[in-house]
Amino acid sequence: MSESVKIYNALCLPAPDVEALIQGRMIAAMPRKLINSGQKFALYPTSVSTNLLPNEEQYQSFFLPFAQQLINNIDVEKAVIKAWARCEWCEMLDKSKSLKSVSCLTIWTAQALEKILAQRPYIFLAYLRVYLLSEPLEIALESQNRQFVDLPNSLTVNETKPVLSDYIFIQRKQQLEKLEPPQHPELEELQSALTQIYQVNPAAKELEDDIKRLLGWSSESQQTTLDSDLVWIEKIAEVGNSSDGHTFEKLVRRGLVKLGFTGSGINPDATGGAGGMDFYAEAPFPIVGECKATKTEKVSDGTPAQLLKIGRNHLGKFQYEQAIKLIVAAGDLTNYALRTATEEEMNIIRPETLQKLVELQTRHKNSINLLELKDYLQQAPFGLADDKVQSYIDQVAQNIKLRSHLVNLVKTYLQHSGITSAGVDALHGAYFGSNPPQPLKPEEMHEILIELASPLTGYLGRIKGSDWTSDRFYYLRDLPLN
Repeated sequence: MSESVKIYNALCLPAPDVEALIQGRMIAAMPRKLINSGQKFALYPTSVSTNLLPNEEQYQSFFLPFAQQLINNIDVEKAVIKAWARCEWCEMLDKSKSLKSVSCLTIWTAQALEKILAQRPYIFLAYLRVYLLSEPLEIALESQNRQFVDLPNSLTVNETKPVLSDYIFIQRKQQLEKLEPPQHPELEELQSALTQIYQVNPAAKELEDDIKRLLGWSSESQQTTLDSDLVWIEKIAEVGNSSDGHTFEKLVRRGLVKLGFTGSGINPDATGGAGGMDFYAEAPFPIVGECKATKTEKVSDGTPAQLLKIGRNHLGKFQYEQAIKLIVAAGDLTNYALRTATEEEMNIIRPETLQKLVELQTRHKNSINLLELKDYLQQAPFGLADDKVQSYIDQVAQNIKLRSHLVNLVKTYLQHSGITSAGVDALHGAYFGSNPPQPLKPEEMHEILIELASPLTGYLGRIKGSDWTSDRFYYLRDLPLN
């Protein structure tokens, strides 16, 4: 358990600077005077710039709208303290430093830094390790023209809620010390744009969170927000094993949409499928099917016979035969139903199997490749198809396990070696001493590392070399299995 400490004062900083520290967007602050390493204090947001510059000169364009909004919304009677910090290092910047590089790693413009240095010989740059308070603290507004203000009462704090993990903070600190350029400046601008709309768009908020994790602005210890769709996904099997066929059809269609199928015939809100079919999707490949919820009764020959009849009538013989045929049904099948389904190359899976597929896709986005799933569904055996679909689920789970292992391998290897990035040869050597889930050749490992370092996944970062053997990789965030 983290040891508690008491703090007695708060560092006054402009509200945008405090919020950028809390977001993990930057780890630096510009105090008026030098701060001692190890000093602890709360972060007090003010509406007064420590450098008395207009906002449009102080902050970079992609952060400016957010900064102005924060300043405009500051309470004139009280200050809200959300975090505390410990100073890890405080240096004095002068004209010998690349102010443009400092600007790229913070929210301040290079022009603002130049203007400050035109007025005084140094800029004090404090490296702050920031922790969130368990609850925000409201205090009466104090004078905002001082570097520190006293808290009305001492504040007991601990390190249980770091904004950044130990590893990410060390990485960011080294980046700022060496003035290394940001890896993904375009994503930083996209994240800033999303902050302007995510309050009215949940999808934008989800993407913004993903980008923050990719950029290393979120702590790996922060809980992953569960997809709210899991509420209904976890009812697929329950409803399928009931007599509520109408609700079951809707859940199956919603599940197919979640897997990535598209088409008017899988509208979850429709009262029935097109032409009497329970569901029909056109992309990424045609799939047509029936749903059969049942509590106790067996699935009769009427279910596959209805799929055959309605499917051919509505789609035509050629289009129907090109489509994957799927029946999602609870309960045992009669001999006649099983024979018809097998002869007509239909796949019959239980609601539990569909639920597993959809849960896997939800917990690990885009882990289900529908074209790979198609390969399983269009191959024999037909009829009862739970085993072959389960084999695909197991394969996907194994792929995720391997990738999670590689992400953790990069993380631990870098931590133990004290370096910030590593090449394939070094990682491949460490792989065989890490109880690996399966053998891998260096070329195979490199391909997976590239995948994990894609901006669309963002578990690792990549420093591109002259060829694949000289590529280097670094850790960004965990890939949890659960």
